[in-house]
Amino acid sequence: MLVEISGDPARTHGQRLPADLVRALREAHTRLEEIDLLAVAAGPGSFTGLRVGIATVQGLAFARGLNVVPVSTLDALASASAQDPERPPLIGAWMDAQRGEVFSTLYGSGVRAVLPASAATPLDTLAAWRAAIGQEQVLFAGDGALRYRDVIATALGTQARFLARVSALAGIIGRMAARTPERAVTPHALVPLYIRRSDAELARDRGHTR
Repeated sequence: MLVEISGDPARTHGQRLPADLVRALREAHTRLEEIDLLAVAAGPGSFTGLRVGIATVQGLAFARGLNVVPVSTLDALASASAQDPERPPLIGAWMDAQRGEVFSTLYGSGVRAVLPASAATPLDTLAAWRAAIGQEQVLFAGDGALRYRDVIATALGTQARFLARVSALAGIIGRMAARTPERAVTPHALVPLYIRRSDAELARDRGHTR
């Protein structure tokens, strides 16, 4: 990895992303013309953030005739957690999904998903994981795990361990993409991994049932 930067969280993705890309290229002493493969965090995440990020990468890919490797944010979080040499057999990647829910996936050996990604409350998530966890220890990672640490600890006791906050996933996502270039797709084939339906869709359905 040549360089990894974090944008200003006080600004929206649309405001900061173009300048951040230019800054990353400058600090890496690299020109856009020298890049032959792109990667993008495909989700889950905020609807606006995913749309802006994917649209930006699609624009770059179209302009340069490049393909893009979509990477699950939960997979990247689990991959970052797997670098802990003393990690237990299972990894629980939890992202704060707001509304009292978390985006999550349970991973086992080789950082392979044991259960599919879901959006649910912390208690419902743990209940769905109970059989898969058994008596194993789980390393929980992500802002969702930190926000609901007390809930997890109460439910699992000493089976739960917690990883300190992961500051950035861009480098992890880039390395994951570089290891699996065969997963690259054309820019128009990029599909966001939303997991949960948008507020607009839910509001529309509520209106139809009245």
